[in-house]
Amino acid sequence: MLTGILNGIDVERWNPETDPFIGTSYGPDALSGKATARQVLLETVDLPNDATARKRPIIGMVSRLTDQKGFDLIAAAAGELMSLDATWVMLGSGDAVYEDFWRALAARYPKRVSATIGFDERLAHRIEAGSDMFLMPSRYEPCGLNQMYSLRYGTLPIVRATGGLEDTVRDVLEPGGNGFKFKEYSATALVATVRRALDFYAKPSEWKKIQQVGMKEDFSWDASAREYVKVYESAAGAAPGEG
Repeated sequence: MLTGILNGIDVERWNPETDPFIGTSYGPDALSGKATARQVLLETVDLPNDATARKRPIIGMVSRLTDQKGFDLIAAAAGELMSLDATWVMLGSGDAVYEDFWRALAARYPKRVSATIGFDERLAHRIEAGSDMFLMPSRYEPCGLNQMYSLRYGTLPIVRATGGLEDTVRDVLEPGGNGFKFKEYSATALVATVRRALDFYAKPSEWKKIQQVGMKEDFSWDASAREYVKVYESAAGAAPGEG
């Protein structure tokens, strides 16, 4: 018998109530600090931070820039995605074609797209805290960690339903929904799901409830360890030859 156990995350390092990188603190029952985190993020990446910009939802990404992570879908859907009223903040490195693609997007849309090639620990935390949504349209994803960071920070994940993304993100149309999912690996499905997320964002009271659901979930290593204990206890209790 095979049993799948999710990775855990460091809930002390990734904690919006104590994170030293994000310039504020907040939690599921006191979300007002997230507005400050958004402003800090916009200032950090040199994007407009006026009243109009602050109303626009921020979609964040921290990723390797590869086909496996779905960047071929993003490239194929770029025209439609850029037509949406959203701000995009990307941090990552990888295939040269996608690094160039993001540099070109940032140059073409300097007021709505930020692309940082490389890695920056502080910026990674600020993207998780300051974004409203986090995009992970992976072709495949054995577990994934960023969607769990995002949920902890009240940043709703938009993911393709594969591997660990399927296991950790429940679509808002499901009971206990905490994010947005699509199954078909296509640019069309990606755009439709981003549009759906933006529609939900326009309903603040509903959005807040979804944020709180995700922020109260337990993705700690303690939770993963309990699952390992169950497997060991089951194996120890199995008859000889059955394990």
